Amino acid sequence: MSDRLNGRQRLPLLVAVSMMALAVPGVARAAEAEAAAADDKGFEEILVTATRKTEDVRDVPVAVSVLGGEKLDVLNSSGLDIRFLSGRVPSLLVESSFGRTFPRFYIRGLGNPDFDPNAAQPVSVVYDDVALESPFLKSFPIFDVANVQVLRGPQGTLFGRNTPAGVVKIESAKPTDTFSGHASASWATYNTVNMEAALGGPLGGGFSIRGSGLIQRRDNWVQNTATTGRANNTLEGYTDLAGRVQIAYNSSDFNALLNIHARDLRGTPRLFRAGIIQQGTNNLVAGFRPDRIALDGITSQTLGSFGVNLRMDYHIDGFGTFYSVTGYEKSNVESTGDIDGGNIYRFPPLGLNVALFDVNTGGRTRPEEISQELRFVTEDMGGFVGQIGGYYFTQDLFYDETAYFLNSPSSYQNIFHRNSNKNFGIFASGEYKVSPAFTVRAGVRYSKDNKTDLVGGTTAGFALTPGVVLPVTTRVSGDNVSWDVSATWVANDNINVYARFATGYLGPAIQDRVLFGSAPSTAAAQTTISGEAGIKTQNDSKTLRFDLTGYWSRTKNIQLTAVGGTTNSARLLNADRAIAYGLEAEFSARPIDNLELTASGSWNFTEIQDPTLAVGTCGSGVCTVTNRLNAAGLALIDGNDLPQAPRFTANWTLRYAVPVGEDEIFLFTDWAYRSEINYFLYTAREFRGKALLEGGVRVGYRFANGLEAAVFSRNVTNQIQNIYGIDFNNLTGVINEPRIVGFELRGKF
Repeated sequence: MSDRLNGRQRLPLLVAVSMMALAVPGVARAAEAEAAAADDKGFEEILVTATRKTEDVRDVPVAVSVLGGEKLDVLNSSGLDIRFLSGRVPSLLVESSFGRTFPRFYIRGLGNPDFDPNAAQPVSVVYDDVALESPFLKSFPIFDVANVQVLRGPQGTLFGRNTPAGVVKIESAKPTDTFSGHASASWATYNTVNMEAALGGPLGGGFSIRGSGLIQRRDNWVQNTATTGRANNTLEGYTDLAGRVQIAYNSSDFNALLNIHARDLRGTPRLFRAGIIQQGTNNLVAGFRPDRIALDGITSQTLGSFGVNLRMDYHIDGFGTFYSVTGYEKSNVESTGDIDGGNIYRFPPLGLNVALFDVNTGGRTRPEEISQELRFVTEDMGGFVGQIGGYYFTQDLFYDETAYFLNSPSSYQNIFHRNSNKNFGIFASGEYKVSPAFTVRAGVRYSKDNKTDLVGGTTAGFALTPGVVLPVTTRVSGDNVSWDVSATWVANDNINVYARFATGYLGPAIQDRVLFGSAPSTAAAQTTISGEAGIKTQNDSKTLRFDLTGYWSRTKNIQLTAVGGTTNSARLLNADRAIAYGLEAEFSARPIDNLELTASGSWNFTEIQDPTLAVGTCGSGVCTVTNRLNAAGLALIDGNDLPQAPRFTANWTLRYAVPVGEDEIFLFTDWAYRSEINYFLYTAREFRGKALLEGGVRVGYRFANGLEAAVFSRNVTNQIQNIYGIDFNNLTGVINEPRIVGFELRGKF
């Protein structure tokens, strides 16, 4: 990857810089807005769409957190991908072993660490009202958005499909009838560039438009010291471009919004660093350097995606509103990497840059998804409001698995997979205001799933699992009725109390590996029942807010994936159940003029409950397994935490400003903490991630006209830790992002 911008990259850069220049003339309007905001010392009302209609967050009987405004801008300003959301609200974790292309989401401990393209996740990502199934599509960047809402607990009544853990709901900023825009540009360590711009306004005749774009790039900052092989000399850089155009039409009774978006990513995959874990501990080995690696395998990664969605609503006075959401999304991803890293091969495979043998794996993945939702919402009928609708989803997923030896000019395997995934659902819900202070709500949904998987292709004889004959076809189907019921009591103008019971459903799944001892496996549908209760409060002046939630959930037949091990397999399992319970809290305050504090955190207990379920452990016997083993040498996982489920998470921010006339000097700092985690279903000393604390600092000057100049640092303490493990045949790990220091200009009008 070139460290210089080519012609394809210069044009968006020029557009972004031009939009930055356009931000300066809006002096009067921006100054008026800033002055109005300064006069109001309390927090603004937070509006969410957790129930598919706009409500004050305090009135919603769901544990929901919102990221928006300056906090969202700061967290998303240094070239990070969607994983920057991890730990920024209670009980949410986001991780990836692919890098920028395949995020995995966990809420309250429920998630899926499977790395195969057909993996189903129990956390749904809903981007502009379209539920995205493929992890590759879930990686679409966050830019020019109004807010990010995280709904915790089962949300299956009203949202798409596969939501037993919760929903991450992303809302783009919409076109308006006012000419407005914003632009930002930053430069930082390793030539990290982050540029975002948006511009929009009225077109006349009820039409309006908004265009926005994002450029993120970084030089290859890791030096490859290997002198043999086929890997690049420098690695871990990227160029990530994304854009969105929205055209809206608004009238008194009919509204429509067309959203067209695309992305182009080119770079290298996440680096698997051979032997960086010290055997018997979870420490990094002596001599490890984040900016050095010895790698001889092929390293490449590209992603291109395109999507379009159309949202329409038609209102009939005295009756209600009809809604339609149509979505189409597709992506084309190529990713190839050295799964066990290194350039030294010996047994036992211990030590920095040491693996067992030279092999590369990779392939191309092409998900294509179509969804359609139709929904009707009644008007208020004597305190009752109802919703009813239907949902249809279909996905065609094509992907190939290739593998190479170091000195082979061609692959020794080319296995292809063809998946079909269809879901149909009908749903209804209603709310009734029993009294001005007491509201009850309930909903029900029927879901039907059908999946078909075909595996074929060619491979060397030693790779194909004995007894498996290609092609092989696997089918699963299932259906379920899920429900929720809740109540909200308004104790007074400042205190709301709620309680909610809900069930969730994750359809049956297929894991279609056919190599090195793996054979296609299936898992039955899992069902979750959850109960939670909470209190949402504020003071009279709206300068202090505090929310507290307690929850309990039980997931029966929980789908687990035993990943990695001697054969680098991925095997689907159903455990009898998993339980989870915990507390979540959020706090925000403006105790004095020009000072704003926020904090949130969670305590989550998770446990797998199945006394006989056992899984394989690390390859080559290099790790120190701490679970009991059965007679076959497999680890018994009863009582273990769920993977990637920290017991504690916390985050906090502080913003303090010093007025300078109508301008201000400001300091913003943010921190996120998570406690220890297990990487896999079994426990081992080497594969238990240490507690991690990362923070950022931003200091700047904001002019009255809205222009802002700031210096910033992410991971300001430069804490480097192993955050993920590869247990294929050695002690391979993946590290977190390095410290980034930079400068940013930002303007709006």
